[in-house]
Amino acid sequence: MQIVFLIFLFILGSCLGSFLCCQARRLRLKYSKHKHLGNRSVCLHCHHRLKWYDNLPIISWLLLKGKCRKCHKPIGASELLSETGTAIAFLGIGTTINISTASPLEWAIFCAVLLFTSVLIFLSIYDGAYGELPTHVLIISIICAIIVLVLSEILTLSNYPFTPKLILQPISSILILGGLYLLLYLISKGRWVGDGDWILGTSIGIAIIDPWLALIILFLSNTFACLVGYPATKSKKTKKIHFGPFLVTAFIVVYTFSDIFYMLLSL
Repeated sequence: MQIVFLIFLFILGSCLGSFLCCQARRLRLKYSKHKHLGNRSVCLHCHHRLKWYDNLPIISWLLLKGKCRKCHKPIGASELLSETGTAIAFLGIGTTINISTASPLEWAIFCAVLLFTSVLIFLSIYDGAYGELPTHVLIISIICAIIVLVLSEILTLSNYPFTPKLILQPISSILILGGLYLLLYLISKGRWVGDGDWILGTSIGIAIIDPWLALIILFLSNTFACLVGYPATKSKKTKKIHFGPFLVTAFIVVYTFSDIFYMLLSL
């Protein structure tokens, strides 16, 4: 059953990735002169309305070889990347729960993390494409992160007595991710990181709870940015790295493999 569950999450993730990519584009079109295109799935080149069989996650992109069926112009790799990325993210998070032994509270945490991850992926898609993080979506990410935190703390209290660590750990995690990026933003006056990055870091710090895991996220996100983001700027006019996708990727990796990271930290 666990394997069937993981396959279901992969399919769900691919469908959601396609949906989130479309919603990110529609939100952008809402504020542009092409906002009339925002209510339907169309080719951005010829404005041909896409059929249902052209909207199948991953499969349609591969069958069409990344091109519009009518005008044959490139669709772009962002759709495929968001679909496969979300599918892999859901698959990874699915490995953190055992469906046979999970309690109702553990299921609630799992669903809250999936919801939080979905919001993060939307922010990642939007930031990667347009270099912005919508404020209202950042607020939603904070709310989702608080839900994850509260449910996780309740689970901990159901198994262990209260200690100051329950309060100090999430505060430390928030300071490491949100606080550091806020400091960088203030020092550089927005040149090093954007004004939304510290809010995104704060939401991830709330959800990850543990300061050691927050440090690993900090390290991985900056490593990803150096290895992938910085070389990508060489082929563009702008030298600014859109940092959101790297923060989100680091969170998904650390949350998925948190047991392994804890084991390494205990050595």
